[in-house]
Amino acid sequence: MSLYKRKDSSVWWVKITIAGKTIQRSTGAIDKIEAQEFHDKLKTMFWEQERLGIKPRHSWKEAVIRWLNETSDKATHEEDKSKLKWLNTYLAELMIDEIDLYVIDRIRAAKLKEASKATVNRYLALVRAILIRSRDEWEWIERAPKIRLFKENSSRERALTMEQAKILLGELPEHQRSTVLFALATGLRLSNVVRLEWAQVNLALKHAWVRGSQSKNRSPIAIPLNDLAIEVLQQQIGKHSERVFTYRGKPFEAANTKAWKAALLRANIEDFKWHDLRHTWATWQRQAGIPTHELQRLGGWKTAAMVERHAHVAPDNLAHAASRLNAVFASYDLATVH
Repeated sequence: MSLYKRKDSSVWWVKITIAGKTIQRSTGAIDKIEAQEFHDKLKTMFWEQERLGIKPRHSWKEAVIRWLNETSDKATHEEDKSKLKWLNTYLAELMIDEIDLYVIDRIRAAKLKEASKATVNRYLALVRAILIRSRDEWEWIERAPKIRLFKENSSRERALTMEQAKILLGELPEHQRSTVLFALATGLRLSNVVRLEWAQVNLALKHAWVRGSQSKNRSPIAIPLNDLAIEVLQQQIGKHSERVFTYRGKPFEAANTKAWKAALLRANIEDFKWHDLRHTWATWQRQAGIPTHELQRLGGWKTAAMVERHAHVAPDNLAHAASRLNAVFASYDLATVH
C-alpha cells in the first residue's frame, strides 16, 4: 500500500518503490487527499531522477547543514553559524537553484542598513562559498550567481596611539580592561584571549600557546609573555579553575559588548573594532623596530604580506629608519660631485 498510517503517528506515510529501491517517509499531512498529492509529487520526482537522469533539487537548509558539518574545524565556525542564522530570513525557504542575483541584492541591501560594507562582504562571501561548493563539489546545481563584493577601503586606520589606548582603558570596566590589556600585550585575536585556559599558560617560563585547532591558520602559536601580560594573568589567578578571564565568576564569552562600545564612545574613538587591538599591537611592534620575520612569528601570520597589511608604520618611524644612512654618507662630500 502506497499510503498508510503508523500506530505512533497521526499523519499519513508514503511507501514508494522505484527500480527496486523502496523509500518510506512521512507526508506530514493528516488529510488523506493532501497526503495523496504529496505521494504523487514524490513519485514523479523519483521517476524523473531514475528514468530521465534529472538531478534532485536541494534546499538552502540542506546546504547549510552540509556546510557546517564539512567545515566544523574552521576557526570561524561559530561566526559562520551566526551569519547563517541571520541569512535564514532571506534564504531558509528557498531551494539552492532559486538563489539568484535578485535574492543576493535583497540580502546586500538589508545588511547594508545595519552594518558596514566590509561586514556585508563577509556575509555575501559566505553565501558565495556555499553556492560554489554546491556547484563544484556537491554537484547540486549547474551554475552559481556571480556575487560581487564591495570594494573595501584598505587605507582605513585601525591602530590606536598610546594616548588613545590609555584613555580607552580608563573608560573600560575592570573585566573588559584585563582582556584589552592582554590583547595589547600579546596581539592575540579576540577568541584566543577570551577563551584562554590556564592549561595554555606557564607563568614560570613566561610562555603561553594557542592550539592549532584554535588558531585561524590551524597552526599552533607560541606566545612569549612580556611583563604586562604576566601582570594581567597574575591578577586572574584564583578566579576560575579552567578559564583565565571571567565575569562575575563565570568564563568570559564575549568582549564586543555594549560596555565596550560605550567605552569607545566616551573615549571619543570612532571606527574602531575589538579586532583592531591586534592591528594596534602589530603597529606598536613595528614602531619599536621589530623586523617583519619576527613579527610574523609572534602574530602567527602565514606570510610577510599579511604582516604588512596589519602593521601600520608611522611616518616619523620611517624617518628614523631612513636617517640610519646619515653615518654612511658622513665622509662623502657630495657637493663636489659634477
